[in-house]
Amino acid sequence: MKHTITIIGLGAGELDQLTMGVYRLLKETSHLYVRTKEHPVIAQLEAEGLTYTSFDAVYEAYDEFEQVYESITSILLERAAEQDIVYAVPGHPLVAERTVQLLLEQGEARGIGVEIKGGQSFLDPLFASVKIDPVEGFQLVDATSFRQDELELRHHIIFCQVYDAFIASEVKLTLMESLPDDYEVYIVTAAGTSSESVKKVLLYELDHEAELNNLTSVYVPPIKDEELLYQEFHELRRIIAELRGPNGCPWDKEQTHQSLKKYLIEEAYELLEAIDEEDDDHIIEELGDVLLQVMLHAQIGEDEGWFSIDDVIRTLSEKMVRRHPHVFGEVQADNAEDVVVNWNEIKKQEKGTVKESVLSGIPKSLPQLLQAYELQKKAAKVGFDWQDAEPMMEKVSEEWEEFRTEVKKMDPERMLKEFGDILFAFVNIARFYKLNPEEALHTTNRKFLNRFSYMEDRVAGMNKEIDSLTLEELDVLWEEAKQNGIE
Repeated sequence: MKHTITIIGLGAGELDQLTMGVYRLLKETSHLYVRTKEHPVIAQLEAEGLTYTSFDAVYEAYDEFEQVYESITSILLERAAEQDIVYAVPGHPLVAERTVQLLLEQGEARGIGVEIKGGQSFLDPLFASVKIDPVEGFQLVDATSFRQDELELRHHIIFCQVYDAFIASEVKLTLMESLPDDYEVYIVTAAGTSSESVKKVLLYELDHEAELNNLTSVYVPPIKDEELLYQEFHELRRIIAELRGPNGCPWDKEQTHQSLKKYLIEEAYELLEAIDEEDDDHIIEELGDVLLQVMLHAQIGEDEGWFSIDDVIRTLSEKMVRRHPHVFGEVQADNAEDVVVNWNEIKKQEKGTVKESVLSGIPKSLPQLLQAYELQKKAAKVGFDWQDAEPMMEKVSEEWEEFRTEVKKMDPERMLKEFGDILFAFVNIARFYKLNPEEALHTTNRKFLNRFSYMEDRVAGMNKEIDSLTLEELDVLWEEAKQNGIE
């Protein structure tokens, strides 16, 4: 015989809010289970002789709420395998009740029926208490389980299940990542009952409230100040769209994928410079400039009807999950080398049976030193590489002598080719020692710039022009810069 779990809601907080049908079911059942006895209706029914089994002790047995809910669900399903039972929860069974969702998911598979009956949600009286219309945009959030990136700060937000100061503190700290410390929020307890309390507090005071209990919610009004939304991705997207819109910026509206290419390269190098400087504020600014280029290209794609930033994000997300089966799947990867092997194998599978050159896939727009580095790295994967540095050093010497030979002949075309061979040979050495040649040259360029700037400052201090000094005098200043540790 198939047994049933009948789930009923205890309403927002008072006995007279129960329907007659729910009241009778509570009074007549001999197998009543309640998620928590900490609800005003339970206390009132106890006075009328109600008997029940509560799960309050389960909360004390586990550290995570999800574990609590899974344990309650398991117990209820075990009991229902033997007989029909009634399960009572605060409010409405289908509003912020994780155990109910688990029962609906697992009941059928266990051959147990699950029926939902009655109960007033706390939401209707809460809307009335804080005087909001949810049609303007509303989000209900479980305070015991949420992420900051899920919050829609443009909407009315209600955090339910703010049981105690610890949960209130978690809500506060998360909100303070996006909102001012003195942002006004509301603590609402027992909404719609005779003991209702609505208290407006500043955000940083949220966990100082002593009257928090399982009938407490926190209401966060929507942001009206657009500047507070500047850190939200959707706001950045809106700004970029407006810049390229009919009433936007003439320069932004003229840009194309081709015209923006040079700016992406420039911004990437400026980011590298900020990283070298180890200046976090500068890194933030330059990362923003790189992101701007991504957003502009995506907006151009959307304006032309070909793609949008959503396509960019989806494609990237799919690729990251697909190429990291050791994180999102069952594949084992014990170290970085295993990750690279898996990554390359997945790339091969993605490309299918199309035969490609070993050297394909290197962007032609890469700086030439990096192109040389990538060409050599790909060739090395199929064994076209030396196993130690000595023959690489000898190759540099060989190419140097060939260049010197062409210099004696003063053949510009041959000199250019041989000089390229020297650089290519040096890149080979850099790769062997796991040095990035582009980064190495960038470091040297910065060092030259800093030392030359030092020389200019010293010459200015002499009330002279730098071009009035001899090479010998300049060399002395250069050595002075080196001695002073200018890098």
